[in-house]
Amino acid sequence: MIIFEWLLRALLGVGGVALVWVAWPVSKGAWQAQQADVIVTNLRLDYKVDLGDVRLAIESMDRAIGFDPTATRHMQRSELLMAAALVPTFDRTPAQRTEWLKRAEADLNFGLGNDPGRGVQWLRLAVVRLGLEGPSQRSVAPLLMSIDTSPMMLPIWKARLHLILDNWQVFTPQQREHVGIYVARTWQLSPDKRWFAEAIRTPLDELFVRYFVRDEPGAQDELTRLLAGKKK
Repeated sequence: MIIFEWLLRALLGVGGVALVWVAWPVSKGAWQAQQADVIVTNLRLDYKVDLGDVRLAIESMDRAIGFDPTATRHMQRSELLMAAALVPTFDRTPAQRTEWLKRAEADLNFGLGNDPGRGVQWLRLAVVRLGLEGPSQRSVAPLLMSIDTSPMMLPIWKARLHLILDNWQVFTPQQREHVGIYVARTWQLSPDKRWFAEAIRTPLDELFVRYFVRDEPGAQDELTRLLAGKKK
């Protein structure tokens, strides 16, 4: 019994050392990631952010991934890279934009390969590929994955509708039927439908949205009212 007690104590001791050894890079990675949190929050809230601050936040995430290369860390960095590439007020070269979008795509491919049930991240990948290539099946594929993995996540419905409208020309007939059913369902479930009007940017967008909700009672009149209110 004494021998087993000694072995148990020894294993517990080794476990404690191993825990410290494993936890150290994780904690270092978390500390580095926290340096980027303020910038990420400001971007999400649409506060004024300088490109230089975003680049510093990306460097913090580079270090965080060096310590703790998890799927979550890669996806966190992709958000910053996408912002650096696509925020319209940032002054960047076309080469920088392309580089950042490609890095964001690589981060999302890695992250989603290890954690595929992330609807927001699939949507982000669709945006990145749209930014790199324009409308394409490579943008459509993650868009459809986003719908399949998180169909009822209301905060991203407007962004998803934007991507549906932007990619409409490259959808197959089967895909058009699938997204049409989805958009009609979001209309049915939306307690406040103003976001549909906010998603409409062109007369062609309006035509498609009216088509999606063509069978919904009162939808055409409500869209007309919402669009009139948007113009005020």
